[in-house]
Formats: sequence, structure tokens, C-alpha cells
Amino acid sequence: MDSKEFRTRGKEMVDYIADYLDTIKFRRVTPEVTPGYLQKLLPDEAPSKGEDFSDIMKDVDAAIMKGVTHWQHPNFHAYFPAGNSFPSILGDMLSDAIGCVGFSWAASPACTELETVVLDWVGKMIGLPKKFLHDGGIGGGVIQGSASECVLINLLAARHQVVRQMKKRFQFIEEGLILSKLVAYSSKLAHSCVEKAGMIGFVKMRQLDVDEEFSLRGYTLECAIEEDRRMGLIPFFVCATLGTTACCSFDNILEIGQVCNKENVWLHIDAAYAGNALICPEFQYLIKGIENANSFNFNPNKWMLVNFDCSLMWVRDKESLTSAVTVDPLYLKHKHDDYAIDFRHWGIPLSRRFRSLKLWFVLRTYGKEGLQNYIRQHVRLAKVFKSYVDNDSRFETMGPTKMGLVCFRLKGPNALTQKLLRMINESGKLHMVPALLNEYYIIRFAVCAENAVDEDIKYAWDIVSEMADELMEMRQSLTDNKIDEQPSSEEINKEEEEEENDEVFSGFDDEIIFDQQRNNLSRACMRRNLFFRMISDPKSYNPRVLKALCTDKVKKRIDGSASGEDKKSLWPTRSLPSQKYAFMNKSNKDLVD
Repeated sequence: MDSKEFRTRGKEMVDYIADYLDTIKFRRVTPEVTPGYLQKLLPDEAPSKGEDFSDIMKDVDAAIMKGVTHWQHPNFHAYFPAGNSFPSILGDMLSDAIGCVGFSWAASPACTELETVVLDWVGKMIGLPKKFLHDGGIGGGVIQGSASECVLINLLAARHQVVRQMKKRFQFIEEGLILSKLVAYSSKLAHSCVEKAGMIGFVKMRQLDVDEEFSLRGYTLECAIEEDRRMGLIPFFVCATLGTTACCSFDNILEIGQVCNKENVWLHIDAAYAGNALICPEFQYLIKGIENANSFNFNPNKWMLVNFDCSLMWVRDKESLTSAVTVDPLYLKHKHDDYAIDFRHWGIPLSRRFRSLKLWFVLRTYGKEGLQNYIRQHVRLAKVFKSYVDNDSRFETMGPTKMGLVCFRLKGPNALTQKLLRMINESGKLHMVPALLNEYYIIRFAVCAENAVDEDIKYAWDIVSEMADELMEMRQSLTDNKIDEQPSSEEINKEEEEEENDEVFSGFDDEIIFDQQRNNLSRACMRRNLFFRMISDPKSYNPRVLKALCTDKVKKRIDGSASGEDKKSLWPTRSLPSQKYAFMNKSNKDLVD
């Protein structure tokens, strides 16, 4: 394809994109395909000769679009918004055309310097303290690929910092020993990427309980840190959340920051979704106390009309970040090393796209006021939907409704809400996803479309209400038509077992529950099975006893010449936990509870 054909095909593609977004409301929100559908529609091997571009576009319509979930659809209300706008698309087009790899200032000065400019712009818009900015501070901002990257890189920086501090105090201590004692904290509603960061960083991660507003409080964190220090562990990192995935709740930054400052623990704030709303002054109270944070991130690609990927991260002291991940081979050095910023030292990847262009395009096209109006419109529409829910006695809302998310459920057993959500999603008229709050199965309604209006919210509620009517009629019909027959004893036992299972786990469906909630269900099943085993065999209450029973060494000692009295003396010795493992057992229990 030469530049002449590119001009033609490029104009055709712009028209295709504009037509797609203009007519997206007439499409089904979710596709009706099964796994592996695309392999049946495309050849087994790549073509040996080039094909005409028009033929490629025919396959886009016939094969690709057939399996697309339309995230920009006005009736898509799942997860959180996926940022999208025409200025952002154009910015990405230009970035792809320039095609630079901006790992250092010398690799493309404009790529690095525009990033520092727009990160300071946004930092000032959301009310960050000056020390977090490039202009006049010792910190600064950088664009990462996702919030998951932001959490991980800050956990690694915090780990590096505490290991270095401990090595200064105890010169001959092994780093592996320090690593084994490190412990990090988050609320039990934190995103799964926090737990994954702990796994990658080889540190213990404790998930702490939240209050009645689903918020992690300072006193809960302080108690956990004191408990762990008594156990000889080293608290080093806390990830607080502004806008949890399940219900968009907010951890108490002021209290948590004070605790972290007193305990010399790194505080990172993950505000992936809700952080966008901080451009509105009325929401900036949510980051009161942020001066005690070491790092902060949010994603304009969620709620500020910037296409993925674009996650903004700021640090209070850039040296504490860059010292943890700097690798500086000779072939990447340049003559401006001493005073230019090289963003390859600010994250895990070396290669970096010119992502600041699309953010710059959006900021200049909409302006601060335009973006504020967009955020406020979504918040208002969420409250409109909440009013519909509150006015229907069959439903109840759960969790706060401060942003563009409403969590609601049908009153009654979890199975009702689960069935309702399945009916809605299978209809293809709306798309929403579930969450679990205090063992309640809820539906998350997120306002996602850029140009969402009241009519879209009213349509969504009409679908929900209509499906609820149908579900309740089905339930009543089954009750009315129930045949009263005397079952056999075997049928009675089987029904009792099924009813017992339904009563405990009636609201769960493994196919549509989030990964973290599926793990919670598995843990609940494990606790229930353990309880039944305890009744018949008390030894199973203590997993260490079971492990001791299965140890070959113990079996040999028992089967050997030891007397009965000697056998009895083995068990207390084997089952007593050491100081080293006492906390680990307690933390595992906390995670299950």
C-alpha cells in the first residue's frame, strides 16, 4: 500500500468508524457466538500473496464484527467505561504514523517532554500537591499501560526502599530473609491486580476488612501493622483504593495516610476509575490527606474520553521510584543523561509509545470544562437510575452512589438476582455484570456511553423492570403449580441435600462471577466441608495435624519400635506452630474469613 492508496483507504476507514459509532445503537450489545467461532470463518494459514484491502474489510464485517462486544453501545453498562472519542482516535493515528519508541529523551524529545507537560496539566486539574509535579517538585508523573502496572511498579519500589533501609541497619542480613518478612496491605475490596502484584513481588499480602460503607479505615490498618510487627514481620506497602471495582467505595485516605506516615510505610492510591472525577472540585475532598501518599494513579482511558491504554501515575519522590528499576546499558546513554528525563527508568517496559498525544488532543479539544460536564452528566444519570431502583419496592441498592455506578439487587435470595441478570444479558438488550458485597449477589449498573442521556437510563430501567416482572411471574407460577405428592425416603434425602446446598450457595453461578468472587466461593465451600469433617473427625480442625498424619517420617516412627506412650508424645510436638508460622496461619485465616 503506497501513500496514494493509503489516502483513499484512510478516508474510507474514517467513514467506516464514524458510521459504526453513529449506528452502534442498532446493534445487539453482546455477540451471539461461542468459543472458537472465528477459527471456522478464517483460513488455517496466512495468505501467501497480499489481498485487496476491500476483501479484508468484507471479512471485518462478516467475521470480526460478528464477535465484537460493543463497549461504546448506549446500552452497555458493564464493568466501567472504556474511554473513546474522536480526538483520541486521531491522536493515536498520528502517534502510530510517527512510530517513535520513546524510551529516552534522545530517542524522541517531543515524546518525553509532551508527557511531562500533560501530566503536570492533569496533576494540577485534580489538585495534587506541587511535590508530585515535574514543575517545581522532586516527584513527577508518567504514563503507564494500566493500573496493574502502576500498582506493581510502586510495590517493587517500596520493596527496594525497605530492603535498602534494612541492609543499612543490618549489613550482614540476607536479602532473602528480609523478603520473607515483608507484608503489604489492601482492603478486601481492592482490585485483583493488588493481590497479583504481591504474588509477583514475592511478598505477603493481607486483605483487611472494611466498615459499613465498604471503606478501609485507619484504625483497621494500624491494628494489622501492630500485630504484624509483634510477629517479627516488616510492613512496607499499603494500596488504598478510591472507587473499588465492586461498588465504587472509597478508602479513608486521610486516616490511612496518617498511619502510613507514622509507620514509615509506602502508601499507593489506586483511583483507576473514580480518580477521573477529581477534575471536578466537588470531588477533591476524597483525596484529603494525599500529601502523605507516596504514589497515585488513575486511568483517563476509563472515564476521561481517552482510548486505552493511558494510565497516569505520579510519585512524590522520583528517586525512590527510579532507583528501584534503573538499568543503564551503554547503548542507551546519551549526552543529556544528567538533566533530561528518561522514562525507561520509570517503569517495567523499555519501549514506550507516544501516548501523550491522544491525551493532549483530548485535553485541548474538550477543555477542562467540557470534561467536567461529561463527568457530572454521568454522575447525574447514575442518580437517575438509582431513583428508579429506590422507587420499586422489589429492589434495593447497596453501597454508595457517588460516581457513575449503581449497585442493586432484587430483595430475597441471591438466586433471584442472579437469574434476573442472566435473563437481561441473554436478551442482548443490555449488558451488566455482577459483584458480591457481604455475601449479597448484586448487579452493577455503570453509565458508560460518552453521549448517554436520560432516555438511555429510562430504557435500561424499563428492561430491568420488565425482566423482573417476567421472573416474578415465573416464580409465582412454579409455586402455584407445585404438585403435592408424597416422595420416597430416598427422594426426601436427596431433596433435603439439594435444599441445603441451595440455601447456602443459591446465589452463585460459576460462569458469571468475577475471578476473585469465584475464589471466595471456593473458600466458602472449603470452610463448609471442613466444618462437616470436624464433626466426624476433630483432628481435621487443625490442618497441621493432618499434614503430620500424612508425613512418611512420622509413619515410620509410629510403625517402628516406639511405645504407645511415645506415640502420643509425637503429636503435640508436630502440631505446635512455631513463632515463624503463627502469623502465616493467622493471615490465611483472615483471608478466608
